[in-house]
Amino acid sequence: MQKRFSSKDFILYLFLIIIILLILLAMYQVDRQWNKLTKLEQSFSAQSKDIGSLRSSLAGLERKLDRKIAQGAVFSAINNNSNANSKKNADNADNAVTENQETVPESFKRAFDATQKADYASGDWKIGSFSSTLKTLTPLVSNEADTSSVHAYVLESLLSRDPDTLEWSGMLAKSWKVSDDGLTITFELRHNIVFSDGEPMTAEDVAFTYTFTMNKAIKAPAQQAYFEPIESVTATDKYEVVFKFKRPYFMALGMAGGMEILPKHFYQEYLEKPEEFNTSKGLLMGSGPYKLSDPKNWSSDEGGVDLVRNTRYWGVVQPTFDKIIWRVIENPSARLTTYRNGELDAYAARPVEYKKLKEDAQIKQITGDNQYEYMAPTAGYAYIGWNQVKNGKTTRFADKRVRQAMTFLTDREKIIKDILLGYAEVAISPFSPRSQQHDKNLKPRKADLEKAKALLKEAGYEDRNGDGVLEDKEGNDFEFELVYAQSSEDTARMVLLIKDMYARAGIKLIPKPTEWPVMIEMLNKKTFDAITLGWTSGIETDIYQMFHSSQAKTDGNNFISYKSDALDKIIEEARTIVDDEKRMQVWRKAEAIFYEDQPYTFLRRSKSLVFINKRFKNVDMTKLGLNYSFVPTEIYVPQSEQKYH
Repeated sequence: MQKRFSSKDFILYLFLIIIILLILLAMYQVDRQWNKLTKLEQSFSAQSKDIGSLRSSLAGLERKLDRKIAQGAVFSAINNNSNANSKKNADNADNAVTENQETVPESFKRAFDATQKADYASGDWKIGSFSSTLKTLTPLVSNEADTSSVHAYVLESLLSRDPDTLEWSGMLAKSWKVSDDGLTITFELRHNIVFSDGEPMTAEDVAFTYTFTMNKAIKAPAQQAYFEPIESVTATDKYEVVFKFKRPYFMALGMAGGMEILPKHFYQEYLEKPEEFNTSKGLLMGSGPYKLSDPKNWSSDEGGVDLVRNTRYWGVVQPTFDKIIWRVIENPSARLTTYRNGELDAYAARPVEYKKLKEDAQIKQITGDNQYEYMAPTAGYAYIGWNQVKNGKTTRFADKRVRQAMTFLTDREKIIKDILLGYAEVAISPFSPRSQQHDKNLKPRKADLEKAKALLKEAGYEDRNGDGVLEDKEGNDFEFELVYAQSSEDTARMVLLIKDMYARAGIKLIPKPTEWPVMIEMLNKKTFDAITLGWTSGIETDIYQMFHSSQAKTDGNNFISYKSDALDKIIEEARTIVDDEKRMQVWRKAEAIFYEDQPYTFLRRSKSLVFINKRFKNVDMTKLGLNYSFVPTEIYVPQSEQKYH
């Protein structure tokens, strides 16, 4: 006989459910309390370090004060002995002020000068934007230009480039010495540097950074290729580190001095679990003026990046802004609207809208005099890369004649006129036309349909069936996909224009708009036909990573698998020549090979068209470009104009 479910049973079951829920709730509360205790423990630990550091600083100030008091007594005695010495004492005081100013390191002088302006104030936020979601913020495993923008505020290097003279100046290093043969560089570190968690930086951190980067288990092929000329990095003292090079290298000082230093105590655990590091999203800590609130758990799901002031920053000029923020806004129209609403502090205008925006009353009101149109000395270039090996098989683009034909078909002047409205120049090679690396006798190829058709016919491509499309000898249509970033409206317009250009020669271009993370994957695995992207440039460009045959490997930056024995030899030779003029002559030989081989169709170098909110002061043009994003920060917002607290 079945038992009926009585009201007593119901009450009993309800009671049991309540008990279980209370237990689960208690467990949740205990877990929350445990997390809070852990955070408090970390906070107390950090505060303990800061207090210890503060005590040391106070002790140092106390000793300095004692010396000043003693000096003051001496000066007082001198003053009592003779009033004639008063002018001399005044001169001494002036000299003391000058001496204090001279103690500001070169790397901080421009930022320090900003703090001396009458309306200078710290505080407020600086808000920018990215056009696509960052894949990761972890150093080494990311090669995205936007990620580098974040790293610049968090990670620091031994040296920095002076924006006025373009010479190297000390950042983490206070001095350095290069051996006569150029193979050894010895750096003396500053003694007061700490990472954002309060741990002091020493030469061991510099040596660790090199060792960690070059560990084959760490997925950093680009950096490993870049640092290949270095033989060893050794901490010879607590604050002395020695770089030894395998052979003379023209960028030895820049390579060693530009290495972004990682804290050993933070990253060394990943030597035991490299795969966790390689797949991480937000492992970022450094000694810079800003930091992630949580240096281990940033995620792309956050919709951008928020950096907060590093209150332990060691520099003589403290961080100006409370926060540096980037928001992901893929649509250009949405970015402009956000700038108009005052929710973005800068807007890089598209050429198609620039002239109208210059006369737009609302934009004028927001921007004031902070409007800039310029070609940066380090302006990068856009290109179409022709993949020569796909899925292990040689492609049609391995034939030099085909690549030359594609460049003759690409009317770059029309692209600049119709899409960029003249705010660009035709690119000839990886070398800027303002660089000594460039051979001024080389002129951009003009578009020439007939030359292109002749080259394609010579390479075996003809319209064999009269359908208007070229076929190879096996009868396969000449068609290919051109991959491009789907977030760029101007690139999409350019691709459609190029499609029409190629169609006139009987070539079918299939546009393939793609999300940025997918593009990165395609580059790493070389699973594309052709791709349009851009490279950044420097004062002098080392092309080893992009074009040397050894870098045509999985995850390498020579992702088009271009190989030239002649270019390899020239690159290797140029990198060993220390004499500037001799090296430039060799680089020009490399440019001649680019001009002939056309591994890329080099498209353009574009002007920057920038609007910046007028509340930002001290915005200035330098030999390195606009100082709006310089670190240490040179710009600021006066107290009366600050928006965020």
